[in-house]
Amino acid sequence: MRSQRGWFLLFLLVEVVVALFVTFRGGGFDPLTGLLVLAAAAGWMYVSFRMQRGQERELARVRQIAELAQQAIVRPLPPRLGGMSLAVHTRSATDQALIGGDLHDALVTPTGVRLIVGDVKGKGMEAVRLSAVVLAAFRRHAPVVTDLVALAAALDADLAPHLGEEDFVTVLLAEFVPGEVRLVNCGHPAPLRIGHRLEALEPPEPSPPLGLGPEPRMRRAGLGPSQRLLLYTDGLSEARDADGVHFPLDRQVRHALAAPGLDHALPNLLDLLDEHAGDLRDDLTLVLAQPMPAPDPAERTAGPAPEPAERVPGPVPGGPGVTALPADSRDDGF
Repeated sequence: MRSQRGWFLLFLLVEVVVALFVTFRGGGFDPLTGLLVLAAAAGWMYVSFRMQRGQERELARVRQIAELAQQAIVRPLPPRLGGMSLAVHTRSATDQALIGGDLHDALVTPTGVRLIVGDVKGKGMEAVRLSAVVLAAFRRHAPVVTDLVALAAALDADLAPHLGEEDFVTVLLAEFVPGEVRLVNCGHPAPLRIGHRLEALEPPEPSPPLGLGPEPRMRRAGLGPSQRLLLYTDGLSEARDADGVHFPLDRQVRHALAAPGLDHALPNLLDLLDEHAGDLRDDLTLVLAQPMPAPDPAERTAGPAPEPAERVPGPVPGGPGVTALPADSRDDGF
């Protein structure tokens, strides 16, 4: 690169000398002077081109390193994980960035597949930094912490030293076990269960986000092989049209998410979103999950087992009992 700059300066000097020569010499423009000007101009163009190509290669290398670093923070999820089918879509509000303030990940643990979807307040590199902290804490604690309420507390404790006075992170934790999903919500949009109807699985009680003293309670809801669960960030629910109307989570959304195959369902939803809101200016994360049918043929021929009643669990045994809610968790299919 230094040699290219040297040649660039040399050709520039030749141009200046020739220009001064012509200016002070006066008279006609002889062929030798013309050749010198052409040679200097051609050399200048060649060196400029080489320098531009070198800068483009360097920029491409930096971009590749940045993409690898971002992929290390937000790992792509496989289409199948621990008995669950998954489809994921992410979109960053920052140009040429793979990630922003949204985060997601999933792990197979001894208690089942555990999944996190979250949203950091703000945008830019500070949001990316806090996303990395939360994901690192999730990957460290999710395989070993016994329940989701304790997992939320562990994430909050790990995140606290990294937060400013007004920083916070909303998170939704999900644990998938046969026949049901367990949810812990810290200030995040409620997930949608898709069957014959579209149902928001709201938490038993609202909880502040991580960083603001979360005190969540776990919700248990039925989820069979013919049902799906959509976890998302507010880039979906707060998307607005030109008149300021929020994106409606209605029958059209249910129909889009009930499409055959998860790989068709999310594109259908994105078409509806783009039609409503046009060019989105916020981060967006969508994770669509569906339990796979039991692998044992005998279980499939025997018919589906009844879904457990939905419960709001209290503390562990020794404290108050578990309160059963109305059984709205049937595997109602599409």
